Amino acid sequence: MNVSYKWLSQYIDLDGYDGERLAELMTSGGIEIDVVESRNKGVTGVVVGRVLTKEKHPDADKLNVTTVDVGGPEALQIVCGAKNVAAGQLVPVATIGAVLPGDFAIKKAKLRGVESQGMICSAKELGLNDKLLPKEQQEGILVLPEGTAVGASILDVLGIDDEVLELDLTPNRSDCLSMLGVAYEVGALTGRAVKLPDNRVSDSAEQASARVSVRIEAKEQCAHYAARYIKGVSIGPSPLWMQNRLMAAGIRPISNVVDITNYVMLEYGQPLHAFDADKIPGGRILVRLAHEGETMATLDGQERKLEPQMLVITDGDRPIALAGVMGGADTEVSASTVDILLESARFDGGTVRKTSRQLGLRSESSLRFEKGVDPARVLPALDRAAALMAQYAGGHVLEGVVEEIAAPAAKTVVTVSIEKINRYLGTSLSKLELETIFSRLQFHFQLSEGGVFTVDIPSRRGDITRDVDLIEEAARLFGYDNIPTTAIEGAATPGALTKPQAIRRELRKRLTDAGLHEVISYSFTHPDRTKLFPALNGEGMLPVRLALPMSEDRSVLRTSLLPQLLETAAYNRNRKTDDVAIFEIGSVFHTDEETLTRLPQEKHRLAVLLTGSRVRAEWNRRAEAYDFYDAKGILESLADALGVGGEIGYEAAQPAHMHPGRTAAVVFRGERGPVTIGYLGQLHPSVQLEQDLADTYVLEIELAPLYDHANFEIVYKALPRYPAMERDIAVVLDRGVEAGKLTQAAAETAGGLLESIRIFDIYTGEKLGEDKKSVALSLVYRHGERTLTDEEVTELHGKVVTKLEQSFGAELRK
Repeated sequence: MNVSYKWLSQYIDLDGYDGERLAELMTSGGIEIDVVESRNKGVTGVVVGRVLTKEKHPDADKLNVTTVDVGGPEALQIVCGAKNVAAGQLVPVATIGAVLPGDFAIKKAKLRGVESQGMICSAKELGLNDKLLPKEQQEGILVLPEGTAVGASILDVLGIDDEVLELDLTPNRSDCLSMLGVAYEVGALTGRAVKLPDNRVSDSAEQASARVSVRIEAKEQCAHYAARYIKGVSIGPSPLWMQNRLMAAGIRPISNVVDITNYVMLEYGQPLHAFDADKIPGGRILVRLAHEGETMATLDGQERKLEPQMLVITDGDRPIALAGVMGGADTEVSASTVDILLESARFDGGTVRKTSRQLGLRSESSLRFEKGVDPARVLPALDRAAALMAQYAGGHVLEGVVEEIAAPAAKTVVTVSIEKINRYLGTSLSKLELETIFSRLQFHFQLSEGGVFTVDIPSRRGDITRDVDLIEEAARLFGYDNIPTTAIEGAATPGALTKPQAIRRELRKRLTDAGLHEVISYSFTHPDRTKLFPALNGEGMLPVRLALPMSEDRSVLRTSLLPQLLETAAYNRNRKTDDVAIFEIGSVFHTDEETLTRLPQEKHRLAVLLTGSRVRAEWNRRAEAYDFYDAKGILESLADALGVGGEIGYEAAQPAHMHPGRTAAVVFRGERGPVTIGYLGQLHPSVQLEQDLADTYVLEIELAPLYDHANFEIVYKALPRYPAMERDIAVVLDRGVEAGKLTQAAAETAGGLLESIRIFDIYTGEKLGEDKKSVALSLVYRHGERTLTDEEVTELHGKVVTKLEQSFGAELRK
């Protein structure tokens, strides 16, 4: 909201306050002023002149030689190159010694041999925003209206000697989207009275109800609709003072009738709209919701397709305006308009906002309806505009207002005690001080013997609904700087990360240190994406649908992190980044209900994706592609760092959309027995082909078991004092036997003397048989207190061999 200092001074005495001081006062009171801008960009010595004569320059086709009367003893000879200069015009003239913006000084000069004693100026040369001028004034010199006094300072004529305060309003202070609202605010801060504009209307004898009828069909979306009828208007430019005030507010003047509606909107904060009454058959006004497939052409010349939830003003049949947003082209006020039907209404802010957003139409009108207008100003603003149209457009206002009220404005009454105000603010304000504050705010109140204020809230202050709002008003008017400071009391506790937070931070650090990049993706996704990797969702679990999604692509909560990692990898590959190593730590969501009656399950997960080359080709080495064991190694290093490396195991698995022969279920062996916490492996070739990816390996696990069992304590062991004894064994067994089960069985049999066990070879070939394989194990035995004998190790090793033979049908390879 841009507020002209001079315009504001029409409603409240600003004596003693310049623009800067007024800005400081309002900012300290809670209405932030971003900037105070002077409209004078450095203009001095420019006056109004009348062009007496115009002749062609003798030596230049594009120049004219004029004589101009500027109120002095002699007319000035001025050479001018503007195409639109003509005899009889009133124009701004920069005389010798004048200064224009940019510190451009006017001096006596000769142009092609002809003396020029000044300069006839355009709006741009005066530092005005020519885009806010009427279209006919945007090119060439600025032509002033007849009646402008010759010799008058252009600073006064164009209102340039003014300051504009730019208000940065919070959404709750919609009352300051009007000059009167700002005046009330300044009046509260200074204790000065507000002078309301004159909105008295001289009605003619003819009744407006004979020409206009109003009916509200959409009563929930339109609480009040009022109309006046003004006949016999003469369309033309608005008074220069009104144009100056509109331009100071950032609005381009158009015509007297349209300018008056904009002027009153800025003055009262109540949007108005003027229809050409002759284009509304029978003067019928019906306020309803749009019909399916209905269209209308708006004032900007575009054909708009309407939706059923949009509120429209109709002539009983076709839409003629989008309520609160923009008028229709069919009933636009034009140069031929004679009679005006003037609208003032109270539309539902939510409905206006939805219409404005769907159609991409933002206007000063919609801005005010969205934030809330004062219901008590519907009729005063209507009367004010009608009176101005009678005065400046020559119209005759028909008697009476034609209106329908669907829902009277509710009255707001708030109570608050003196004790509560002082307790909340830490002050000791007296009854008299608080009475003074509420009086300056122009709030009517009663004070009980118990010290309780009962305050009638003016309808212009829709932001005040509770006692704490009144306490805030008391704080603003008392002055935030005057509120005493109070030391914070209470037990102080040091901040710290929770265990899950610390674990997630540790995971991020180790993964980024390993060269992976973190991805942060939307929690919202397309329903089809939740059908990928169903094994990760859990049996019977469903995705959670959003009630009001942004789009179908973001209509459900994700059930897995992997689909977003696939999108990220494909996005990078499409941009020639083939080597991708990424991870994400985030939440997934599941429910077992079609219709939610309780909160869904939220689970923290870690997901990793590797594709392309781990090592790029160089002159001295070949490229090395990511494989299954890179992903497995990442998981094992993380598990070791969290102290749960011994609890992680793997089982062969064939979940959907994963490679059937290169995938493992990740098993956590906790106190309650083994549980599958995720999957590790290669994507199914069909998924890779669909995403146009090379061999891609993924990992996704639940983090909850790690939260419960992670142990950051480091246990140190003494270096072994006694030697170890190593034994190797190679057994032949069925191909379907998992090597991990072999090592597990061997470890259980060997007991505490077994220090380590590893697989160092797996062999398949025709010599062994089609369904056989050879697995070679290396076992290291050690005793912590003495040296083992060869006989002890041989005996224990024999038990291991026997266990493998009995459990898996293994045979020693010869």
